Amino acid sequence: MPWNQPGGNDRDPWSGGNKNRQGPPDLDELFKKLTRKLGNFGGGGEGDGPGVGRAGSAGILGLLILGLIIWAASGFYIVGEGERGVVLRFGQYQSVSEAGPHWHIPAPVDKVEMVDIDQVRSFSHRASMLTQDENIVDIELAVQYRIKDPVDFLFRVRSPELTLQQAVESALREAVGKQKMDFVLNEGRPQIASKTKQLADNMLDSYKTGLEVTTVNLQQSQPPEHVQDAFNDAIKAREDNVRFVNEAEAYSNGIVPVARGKAARVIEEAAAYKAQVVAEAKGDASRFSQLVKAYERAPDVTRERLYLETVESVLENSSKVMVDVKSGNSLMYLPLDKLGIQPEKPKESSHFVQRSVPSSSQSSTPLRSGRPLNGRTGRESR
Repeated sequence: MPWNQPGGNDRDPWSGGNKNRQGPPDLDELFKKLTRKLGNFGGGGEGDGPGVGRAGSAGILGLLILGLIIWAASGFYIVGEGERGVVLRFGQYQSVSEAGPHWHIPAPVDKVEMVDIDQVRSFSHRASMLTQDENIVDIELAVQYRIKDPVDFLFRVRSPELTLQQAVESALREAVGKQKMDFVLNEGRPQIASKTKQLADNMLDSYKTGLEVTTVNLQQSQPPEHVQDAFNDAIKAREDNVRFVNEAEAYSNGIVPVARGKAARVIEEAAAYKAQVVAEAKGDASRFSQLVKAYERAPDVTRERLYLETVESVLENSSKVMVDVKSGNSLMYLPLDKLGIQPEKPKESSHFVQRSVPSSSQSSTPLRSGRPLNGRTGRESR
């Protein structure tokens, strides 16, 4: 029957059956009883004498020392390369341990939180953004980050990784909202990613999250799906425009140098012709000056020589044969094979008038400006 039930004689386990004793149990008596039981466990019973009791006390002390050594040895720990150990004492930050072996007061006094600061973590984010020209763009980006300050990462913010995602989204909205749609869809991707990383890092530092964004990659930026076909047409037209411009520039680059070369050649030919004409004019003027001097010294001889040279230059390509029968009756040899070659028909604008050869009884009188070709006759007319 329980001791506290009626009929149990009120025999509680602490009073030792003393019904007249009131109040709490005697702690000293309880400690003595516990010591006697441990002594019996270490080497003897209650009636073995004082020596046996001392042996039991030594066993208890040995066990306590062994337990203390094991407890102290549990305070050794090793911090790996690329990690930091944050030591907490009764839940409060105490210190940060670098890589290598360390010791702390074992639990429940100290506790070590291992934080990997070299591990690169990542997450993806996809959202619809509004651009400066009030168009909607679907953007997907990948963010890589790592822990920069383990103390801030553990104690400053309740959910640092959630804070990071919200900061990246806010930075992306700001970066896209300040640009036009064409810039975001085409050449502006690197600039958008760089601006997003910069803004996100600034927000994380202000919040003291202990995180650092290492890389932001803008994987995709495209218009909404229901207007994708129209944007594809616009992009194709833009690409065609660029292609036509490049082709026109290539054609221009091929034509302009050729035209410049031709112009330079024409200029050089004109300069050469100019030099030639000037040189010929100077030569003719010099020859005429010399001829005047010769004419002044011997006018008859000079006049005769000029006449003969002129006749020779006029008749050297003619097929007509002129014979002066009055000069003598010598036998003449005519190269008939060469005379059969017909010369070119003279131009109508020529100043020379050719006539058929008269009979042997008549004198040969082809005229040049109404003057007989015979130099002698010219002299006799004077």
